[in-house]
Amino acid sequence: MERLINIDNGGTLTDIVVGSGTDFTFTKTLTTPVDLSQCLFDAMTKASAQLFGEADLAGLLHSTRHIRYSSTQGTNALVERKGPLIGLITDDPQLVNALRASEETAELWVDLIGARIEVVSPDGTPEELARELVAGINRLTTAGAERLVVAAASLEREHLYKRTMLKNFPRHLLGSVPILFSREFAADTSRTRQVWSGILNSFLHPTVERFLYSAEHRLRAYKVKNPLLIYRNDGASSRVAKSVALKTYSSGPRGGLEGTRALAEAYGLANVLMIDVGGTTTDVGAVHDSTIAVDRRGSIQGVDISYEMSDVRSTGVGGSSIIAVRDGEITVGPESVGAAPGPACFGFGGTQATITDVNLLLGVLDPETYLEGEMALDAERSRAVITRTVAEPLGINLEEALILMEDTYSRRLAHAFADLVDPAGDTTVAAFGGGGPMSACGAARLADVRHVLVPRLAAVFSAYGISFSDIAQSYESDVTGLGAAAIDAAKQRMEASAARDMFQEGHDLSECDLEWTSITEGEAEILALKAVFRLPHPTFDGSLPAENSVAVASGTRQVRSSASQVDTVSVYRLDDQEPGAAASGPAIVEGPFFTARVPAGWRLNISAAGDLLLTDTHGHQHQ
Repeated sequence: MERLINIDNGGTLTDIVVGSGTDFTFTKTLTTPVDLSQCLFDAMTKASAQLFGEADLAGLLHSTRHIRYSSTQGTNALVERKGPLIGLITDDPQLVNALRASEETAELWVDLIGARIEVVSPDGTPEELARELVAGINRLTTAGAERLVVAAASLEREHLYKRTMLKNFPRHLLGSVPILFSREFAADTSRTRQVWSGILNSFLHPTVERFLYSAEHRLRAYKVKNPLLIYRNDGASSRVAKSVALKTYSSGPRGGLEGTRALAEAYGLANVLMIDVGGTTTDVGAVHDSTIAVDRRGSIQGVDISYEMSDVRSTGVGGSSIIAVRDGEITVGPESVGAAPGPACFGFGGTQATITDVNLLLGVLDPETYLEGEMALDAERSRAVITRTVAEPLGINLEEALILMEDTYSRRLAHAFADLVDPAGDTTVAAFGGGGPMSACGAARLADVRHVLVPRLAAVFSAYGISFSDIAQSYESDVTGLGAAAIDAAKQRMEASAARDMFQEGHDLSECDLEWTSITEGEAEILALKAVFRLPHPTFDGSLPAENSVAVASGTRQVRSSASQVDTVSVYRLDDQEPGAAASGPAIVEGPFFTARVPAGWRLNISAAGDLLLTDTHGHQHQ
């Protein structure tokens, strides 16, 4: 089977999973923000060395069917407001007030558009309209607009504007400004959602386009025959040339949810909560009865958009969240030390305490084996920072401070998902990301969850989740009040669009599955089509062997369990254990690029797939 490469590009680290059936190779590399194509190639080169014994990027690329890529760059660009200045042209003077009606939309409006608005007359001859549009575009571009969004009262009006603009501002001219027509961009019954979708897409487009086409250009040098695919926030993938920037926003968490659904199905779990603990935030999502919770019309930073988004929420608690004292109380986040300077123990000049520093001093982390030994940790720096910023302000000793900081962090993490726990049935927490396995059991116990599942690929699980995507394109048509003949005509137009788009993806429509659905949205009837070309998906065995064996410890570690007690706990290397291996906490499990803490009262089991299953055997008496 040809390989499939899946890459999840984060702000600090870029994760790669190379898969073929049940065989997976994975690793991490530092993100290179100046040139994001560089970390993509760094990751693939590193993975090729694992596969072949020495770096052979060309060999990896020529044995690969597709590269699927997800990036946080669009998300980060919007958070940091790093994008082009947008100008809006409309013939509806009431639209502007509707677009900035809420506090969230008003704030985003100021940052993205401000005063760059041109309201043109809805009437007039074509000549008068042309003069007005030309003058308006000149005013907007003079005011700094680098991209324009057109939001007219009807599709016909937008088409009229389009013809006029192309005649007066042909695209071959130097300095021509990209223009997006809102009604063409998104099918929606809500004008505000539709226009905001166009505005946000125009803002994200150049940031995403720049590094994706740079990556494609570098791939062409290796004569790669299959195109780079972009992983989208609806769980599907498509070519760069067939993708819109807005669908790349928050695509990484969707990868994590797809992986969580695969875990739920493999282990027969009805209710699973995704807890993806990164450096700055924890992403939480739910899978019930093998169904991912999604919003048909999602939102971005409180602004409603036309496209589906996973129902994922982010909380400002992560491995690099600052733990400090404010008004005599320990607080966690939402501020983060990020990758630079990072936690104090990284030795990059960090002067704030984080849970990473706490776990190092508690003995949970081994300073020599952190991130597979690729980064040595400095305990003395952690000790100095925690003493200065937490212990001394509270008038307590270092040991007491460590226990209080860990407890506060666990409570913040539990609060991030406690309201999603199903009181009527068993809930399992699927813990991944760099920090998830370390703190999951403590938080789960506080949230009355007795089962925690840590996948072997926990450190790269969102990249692994991309493995479950197919190549797909989606279409919608408003068929409210239409007769049978008109609906058939709409279906034919949608199928023709699907045939064209899937051909450009490299596949005939006869090779694809066509999924038709009818959706009621308010008083509107929407006809939806999804054309899907299936790619191979990974499979793994979610069973537990009938007989348990005793897990084999690789050593012991001194781990503090209270201000006055240090326990000698067994350390287990996950990849050294046989399926069915079991042990009881307190214990430490070292997985690939992650450390899992198993508290007293918890039992660990190793599944046939090499995943870590954790069960709280004491249950409610610890609440």
